[in-house]
Amino acid sequence: MPSNQHFTTAVKSVPYRGRFAPSPTGPLHFGSLVTALGSYLQARSQQGEWLLRMENIDPPREQAGAADAILRALDAYHLYWDGAVLYQSTRHEAYEAALMQLARNHDSFACGCSRKTIAARGGSHVYPGTCRDGLSPGEVPRTIRVRVPNRCETFIDTLQGPVKSNLQTDTGDFVVRRADGLYAYHLTVVVDDAAQGITDIVRGTDLLGSTPPQRYLQQCFGYPHPQYSHLPLAVNQQGQKLSKQNCATAIDIRHPGLTLCKALRFLGHPAPAGLQGADPARLLAWATANWDIKNVPRTAVICVNAENK
Repeated sequence: MPSNQHFTTAVKSVPYRGRFAPSPTGPLHFGSLVTALGSYLQARSQQGEWLLRMENIDPPREQAGAADAILRALDAYHLYWDGAVLYQSTRHEAYEAALMQLARNHDSFACGCSRKTIAARGGSHVYPGTCRDGLSPGEVPRTIRVRVPNRCETFIDTLQGPVKSNLQTDTGDFVVRRADGLYAYHLTVVVDDAAQGITDIVRGTDLLGSTPPQRYLQQCFGYPHPQYSHLPLAVNQQGQKLSKQNCATAIDIRHPGLTLCKALRFLGHPAPAGLQGADPARLLAWATANWDIKNVPRTAVICVNAENK
């Protein structure tokens, strides 16, 4: 575990509060470093706070020791966070209370459908509303879903521009508690962002499609909407997202300067020649002073080959 001597002991009230929320399914790779770095620099350039949340709510996908490895990697890259790390595994009571609120307000319903039956009935991944008015005779509840409206909503993403979505036709009534009893991502992220007072969310474009249902959940709970900025996604030459599932290699924590320079270049902020491979403290000081999110490439994906990752 890294030393926490550089952490603040309490979260202060500030106009800007961002966060980085990795899942401990493996060590940090280049793609996750880009997200961490972009969210960190946006927060620090605004004299804001940058919080760390460990999204360890899905035990079957977690890798032993991954959470500590993530903390060590962030420490090695001098990406120091504010306050204590929030572990989702300690938040079950908050998620259960949120589910109860949705039920009381008639915003959710029990669903007995499996993915197979949804595909068979609707012909797509969009939930066709089968159980909206109650379960069929003899059917048992498998999941809890949120009932969504049939209307178009638009929000403005800082980098990706206007994003328009009709939840009923694009997503359908979405799951907030899974068939295995675990709380779903949409629920936990919305509840925790509100609890932590997150004002700005900087993350990859792989989560752009998650934003409309999350914004709707915020509306259901009466939470304010954060500002969203979706960074370009790092993909390999086959167009696949750099991820643990695709065997992306862990970032080098022994020589962080070189990888940090590559991540800055990916984000449209190449370090000057005199800082190439410099120590993280110098690089981050330069990057914070020169960061402008408008200079980040306004594209959904960027290919990262073996030479430049």
